[in-house]
Amino acid sequence: MQSTKKTALALGVVSSLFFSITFVVNRLMSLEGGSWVWSASLRFFWMLPFFVIIVAVRGKLPALVLEIKKNLVQWMIWSTIGFGIFYSTLTFAAAYGPSWLVASTWQITIVAGIILSPFISPPGTERRAGHLSSYLFSGIILLGICVMQINHAELVSFNHFWMGVLPVAVAAFAYPLGNRKIMQLVNGRLDVYQRILGMLICSMPFWFLICSYELWIDQSVPEESQYIQTFMVAICSGLIATALFFSATDKVSGDEQLLASVEATQSTEVVFALIGEVWLLSSALPDIFAITGVMLVILGMVLHSIKR
Repeated sequence: MQSTKKTALALGVVSSLFFSITFVVNRLMSLEGGSWVWSASLRFFWMLPFFVIIVAVRGKLPALVLEIKKNLVQWMIWSTIGFGIFYSTLTFAAAYGPSWLVASTWQITIVAGIILSPFISPPGTERRAGHLSSYLFSGIILLGICVMQINHAELVSFNHFWMGVLPVAVAAFAYPLGNRKIMQLVNGRLDVYQRILGMLICSMPFWFLICSYELWIDQSVPEESQYIQTFMVAICSGLIATALFFSATDKVSGDEQLLASVEATQSTEVVFALIGEVWLLSSALPDIFAITGVMLVILGMVLHSIKR
């Protein structure tokens, strides 16, 4: 069990490195004037053919199709929440704050996973001792997030501030909810790549819907640079990071405490996003509040990781 935990945690940290690219590139596209709708949807359009090829080459496409047919409505609902609602709100928030700040607010997902567990965990799911400590460590992470927001809240208007916080909070609950419900739905019958492809396919109506609105109502088309940038996000975050993270959660899917610890590794995205923002976008270094907040987030993640 200890070896499995270490492997899952390592996969979680590496996935967070690739996930952090999303925050930096989304911020870049926002600064260049690209619509958040195209920044979000193009990523998933790029991802779809890659995963179709991967699953087809492995000879597992027919099994996925049969699995989706058995529970089509649930696949549609949880895929739309886990991929559609999650990423559209996260991308929308990129216009209202630097990438490291969006990444830090995104760490609410650690607490979201713990809050959701009692309501969505199936009967028989292992509940280990020390549940209170999970709340304590997650509380440290939340405190860090609040501290990081102090200076940003003073520099922008109230509406601007909440437009950057509330959508990320929605995304933070949507992602673990969709991911966990699909895991429960397939109950180990599909591998990681099949599960991702299934969610991609079943979230497509959502992406076509918002793209149609953007194209015909707002009369907006993607910027040329968005095609390249979203392709980069699709490979690094959509393909590599998602596969690594889903592999990590699969390894501990029967233990909600270990699942929370794996989700906690995503707090390292804050550090990676901060480095990327300063290095690639030449942003100013964060102030003392931000640095203190980052340290608290990392502390909470480490405590989650070493907890037995």
